[in-house]
Amino acid sequence: MPRQSNHVQEYCLTVIIWTAATMVSIPFIWLMGNLLWNGWSHLSFNFVFSAPLNAGREGGIGPILISTLLLVGVCMGVAVPMGLGTALFLSEYTRHDHALGRLIRGSLDVLAGVPSIVFGLFGNALFCQVLGFGFSILSGGLTLACMVLPILIRTVEESFRVISREQRLSAAALGLSKSTTIQTILLPAAIPGLLVGGILGLGRAIAETAALIFTSGYVDRMPESLMDSGRSLAVHIYDLSMNVAGGNPHAYATALVLVSLLFIINLSASWIASRWTLSNQLPT
Repeated sequence: MPRQSNHVQEYCLTVIIWTAATMVSIPFIWLMGNLLWNGWSHLSFNFVFSAPLNAGREGGIGPILISTLLLVGVCMGVAVPMGLGTALFLSEYTRHDHALGRLIRGSLDVLAGVPSIVFGLFGNALFCQVLGFGFSILSGGLTLACMVLPILIRTVEESFRVISREQRLSAAALGLSKSTTIQTILLPAAIPGLLVGGILGLGRAIAETAALIFTSGYVDRMPESLMDSGRSLAVHIYDLSMNVAGGNPHAYATALVLVSLLFIINLSASWIASRWTLSNQLPT
């Protein structure tokens, strides 16, 4: 009887686990199926690289795709160095109970839960008006960087903290300086965590809408510099589906491009992380 009872419990647990996994997969499968069904027929080379016409009902998304890549580039170009430096400060230069460290961590936790519309208002007030950048890709990218920083910093900090204390002590015993230890031991070991934080932040940045409406604007022409206004893919999807009659077909096609871009970024980062981990495991 005990053996039969254990078999029944194991069977029930297996069913629960498979059911949970299936329930998680269903929304993703439905979402991708819906996008492919409604957007695939409108997707083409010309759609990806040509300019939008007739308020987006015709033409493509070429300038909008470029604006999105520029926004993400500004965002990650600012967020990664600042996030990495702050994570190093929190994990290596302050104790866990340090007052300044607690203040920074508490601030990051609060910022992680702030709605994107609030970031948009903040970005509009600071970057567009006080600093004089106006509605521009630079303003939008800097606002996105503020949104990404909490996720990036906490993820990278945890990556540094899981590195064993023995590695730090071994480096100190060999006479390595703090900066050398960080460069040769801590940073290489934290690369996978940095990539994970970057992907999470990038996913939030590339799909953001509300914050960009108040900072980078609606303009759908090809940007000539970072000071030009630019429309992101997510804002374009919102505009086509909500404000443009007959814009749903191109909205679905744009959404399919956006999801495909996220797939490419995730797969590329996973490949880089796996190659990095493998190279560090090989004997020298």
